[in-house]
Amino acid sequence: MYAEVNGVKLYYEKSGSGEPIILSHCNSMNHSIFKTAVKILEKRFTVYNVDSRDHGKSTKVKTLHYEDMAEDMYQFITKLNIKKPIFYGFSDGGIIGILLASEHPDLLSKLIISGASLNPASTKDLPMAFFKFWSHIDRSDKMQIMMREPNITDEMLKKITVPTFVTCGSRDVIKPEDSAHIAETIPNARLKVFYNKSHSGYIMHSRIIADYIMDVI
Repeated sequence: MYAEVNGVKLYYEKSGSGEPIILSHCNSMNHSIFKTAVKILEKRFTVYNVDSRDHGKSTKVKTLHYEDMAEDMYQFITKLNIKKPIFYGFSDGGIIGILLASEHPDLLSKLIISGASLNPASTKDLPMAFFKFWSHIDRSDKMQIMMREPNITDEMLKKITVPTFVTCGSRDVIKPEDSAHIAETIPNARLKVFYNKSHSGYIMHSRIIADYIMDVI
């Protein structure tokens, strides 16, 4: 299915029944990374599994900005009249979730984010060096956006009022102190570290993140 929002068409799959939850994937991937998780989540939730702009089956664009992607999600929620959804975002999806909850404090019921960055410096040096190298091969804006955005401030984090759950892997590409800072700065947020897990190892094509969501919600 498609929803026309903010000048683009977002592809999404809807399944299950119950409280609504929206899933937002990482950079350069698409909704399919959550297929294992969806099989679990749809038993309890109405799941909206969405491709971000310039990803998957959604509209291609020349330049990406996280603020635009957050606005896409805001319009997606309001256009489909999704009442107080849970928002789960992984990596870029987590950035989108932070911006969405900060800019629209009454929109969501809960926020769950995994491996989100505060700014380009949140990424460890070696992975960032790889991203810079890969950006010369992948000429899309997907790599470039990670080198200039996001720019999330403490003031933005403090505006988030919904119950928030922050996760990261102990071997994440995001610096652990930045994940901890997000959890410490968002009021009443909780941090979960998945030990011996990488940035995506407990999320992509994994039931681990679904089990975690089912446990904390």
